[in-house]
Parts: sequence; C-alpha cells; structure tokens
Amino acid sequence: MIFLVSPFLRAQASPGDAEGCKDSPLISRMPGSRLTDCDHKEFDQLKVPIGQNKDGEDVEKTLEGEVSHWIYEPREGVSQIQIFRNFETALKSAGWTMDYDRPSDDLVAHHRNIWFRLINPGNGGYEQFVVVLQGMNQEVTADASALADEIRKSGHVAVYGIHFDTGKFAILPDSQDVLQQVLKLLQDNPSLKLRIEGHTDNVGAKAANQVLSQKRAQAVMGWLIANGIDASRLTSQGFGGSKPVGDNSTDAGRAKNRRVELAKL
Repeated sequence: MIFLVSPFLRAQASPGDAEGCKDSPLISRMPGSRLTDCDHKEFDQLKVPIGQNKDGEDVEKTLEGEVSHWIYEPREGVSQIQIFRNFETALKSAGWTMDYDRPSDDLVAHHRNIWFRLINPGNGGYEQFVVVLQGMNQEVTADASALADEIRKSGHVAVYGIHFDTGKFAILPDSQDVLQQVLKLLQDNPSLKLRIEGHTDNVGAKAANQVLSQKRAQAVMGWLIANGIDASRLTSQGFGGSKPVGDNSTDAGRAKNRRVELAKL
C-alpha cells in the first residue's frame, strides 16, 4: 500500500538506495522498491498529459515550479497494474484530483498547487515526479552586454524587471536598474535601432491588453528618449497576449509573458 506522507515528516532513505537519494516527503514508494536514481530542480518545467484530443493524441499541460524526480526498481513479483492501482487508490483516498490515467502506464493527479505523475514502464522500474507550482525567483538581472549578445545572436531579447501596476502603464520606480542597462546598450551601440515591444499575459480582454501593451512599450520608449536617446532610433509596438512564451495556465508562465522585448530594426 502506498501512503501519502505528511509534508512535515522528513524524507527517508533505505538500505540499497542510490547515494544521496531519499523518498519524496509527500508520497512514499511502493514497499520493497529500491530507489535507483533521483533528481531535484529548484525551478524547472514538466509537461504532463491531462487528456486526449479527438484524434486520440495526448493533450499536455506545462507545469513550472520545484520539480523532483525519483526512479524505483520494484520488488520481484510486482506487476505494473499492481503499482498503478496502489498509487491511484492512495491518491484518491487522500482527496487528490485525478487528471489523467492510462492504467499500468501513466497517472497524473494534483492537490492544490502540488502535482504528481507516475510513469510505470514495466518491471524494469517506475518513475515518480512531484511538482510544487511556484513562480521563479528572479536571480539574474539584465545587463547591457548580455542584452547586446542576445540581440546579435537572434535579433531580439526579452527584458524582465521593467514593472507596471496591474492594468497600468506608468513605469514603477523599481524598474530603474534594468532601464539603465537598456540605456547603456543603446549608448554603447550608437548605430543600433530598436523596436520596443510590449507583451501581456492572457488575463483580461484581448483588446484591452493590446492597448495596454502598446502604452507600456511607448512608456519605455519615452523614458529612453527623455534620457538622451534620439527618437529616430526607436519605435514601439504592442502585441498584447498574442505572442506568449510561457504557459498562461500557471503563475510562472503568465509572469514570463508579461515582458518588454527589444527587437533590432
């Protein structure tokens, strides 16, 4: 029987497990299994199936947050369906929402902001994933040289750290450091001409987001002009939510989509 473990209990290791690997603090292993490998990322993406389309193809959802992964070798004599049903019963009994199940093969469930996936490829082993949904802690800020490198490589670069209140286009004071780097980019590259692009998530009406993104792009362009950049080197354009780079069904994805981009002209 699989047990849903209290998150306040410490994860445990068992004799024979891979060095440094311990069970999930949320969901235990199938009894008698050996933990052969594990991995943990502070912030990552995991795609999980949540249904099928009319052609019978899996429809996937992209999860972003803290991602943990375990690979187990089951005890001898345990069948695929036995492992699958044990996890399924434990999750349902604990009140988890079942999002996808393909018996003896794949199981996806969630409870609040925690998602679980079981992949059971056969007697050779089964895999568990746990994703705790959360936004990314921004640790890297834009600098002029990094912006220039990306523009040279791809012709455009996404800039994060230029902030606005929800539904507003006035630039917030905590944006100054990033704006100064964009300014330095233009000062260091006097022949560079840029289109300042505004992008939003999908929250709200499309038409309103289009207007908002345009005004935000204009606000950034206006700040650069006010700080000495010739207006002939800049244009602005808003794209609303038409060009997402993240999953709008997650907080982290929406945060990625709310951005300013610089595109070389």
